[in-house]
Amino acid sequence: MIRYHDEEWGRPVHDDRRHFEMLLLEGAQAGLSWETILRRREGYRRAFAGFDPAKVATFDAKKKAALLKDAGIIRNRLKIDAAVANAQAFLKIQKEFGSFDRYVWPFVGGRPKVNHWTRIAQVPATSPESDALSKDLKKRGFRFVGSTIIYAHMQAVGMVNDHLLDCFVRTSRSRKASRKSRIP
Repeated sequence: MIRYHDEEWGRPVHDDRRHFEMLLLEGAQAGLSWETILRRREGYRRAFAGFDPAKVATFDAKKKAALLKDAGIIRNRLKIDAAVANAQAFLKIQKEFGSFDRYVWPFVGGRPKVNHWTRIAQVPATSPESDALSKDLKKRGFRFVGSTIIYAHMQAVGMVNDHLLDCFVRTSRSRKASRKSRIP
């Protein structure tokens, strides 16, 4: 968890495969701890074709049945079905917008939304932006994308900077990332 926080969480992401990875993992996390999912991350990478949405979108009933037997992931039929449906919806967004990245970043104005929390208790579970993105994703056929899951995704991919004011990550790297992170 410390390594994930220090090296990944909150860093602006503009790579579609990374967006898909985090959406898939955040959906799998629903009702579980993030630590549980991180421990299975490599299992998910293997089971879900390196988080390639084009490959995941083609998973059929036979492949999904095999995934239900894979101890390297959370074996939940609804979450597996959602991952495949989300891959299909993800590809449609890529086709419509040119990339998922171009679709998602405008929900925060094209650059990270920087919050100024001093205590973890101040960090919200949702935001108006996550509400709007969640609603739009659902309209486009995504599942396991409630506002709380989407807020976690936005934090993970750096759309929202919720590192506390005294966090070394925020002070050492976040300002540079915020200046550089704009959608192309």
